[in-house]
Amino acid sequence: MPFSLADPVHSELIIKKSRFLGCVEPCADRSRAQARVAELKQQHPGAAHVCWALLAGGQSAANDDGEPGGTAGRPMLDVLRHQDLDGVLATVVRYFGGVKLGAGGLVRAYTDSIAQALLQAQKIPRVRQTRLRCTLPYALEGLLRREIELAQAQLLDVQHGAMVEMNLSLPEPQAAAFQTRLNEACQGRLGWLAPDDGA
Repeated sequence: MPFSLADPVHSELIIKKSRFLGCVEPCADRSRAQARVAELKQQHPGAAHVCWALLAGGQSAANDDGEPGGTAGRPMLDVLRHQDLDGVLATVVRYFGGVKLGAGGLVRAYTDSIAQALLQAQKIPRVRQTRLRCTLPYALEGLLRREIELAQAQLLDVQHGAMVEMNLSLPEPQAAAFQTRLNEACQGRLGWLAPDDGA
């Protein structure tokens, strides 16, 4: 089972006068990762590099930000993979200290920055979510809202037309039992739609 992180965790290493500020944090997709990297570049205008790696399913990416190819982003991504993480962004802000580290030295520095931060990180199981979409009479809306709350599901969207249409998300392992319970409670007056129908 893949894990994400509960909170951002930081590390700091000084290697041959260069300062490496590492961070690992939860991050769902590439656009959020790029926004976070842009934020770090603003916060550290004097930094030589802001390298990063995102492990998030099909959105995974790595960036060396001017360091020699393959010496920063890819090694950071490998550290995340070895820890069985998903939905995690690793960043390292480097302030150059005037001494070149060489390719091997850079790989070790970036790897160690992320490994050090992960030592203090709290891992949490990453549970796949299922999206459900249903249509129901107005009279059943209150019942469904209570069931959603009880199941600790997330109500994503509600539309009121001839019928009420609800989009929700809940942990995949609970989805089948949740649907069965609602079908019984609503006595067949609830209709399930494909999550992307008419979207």
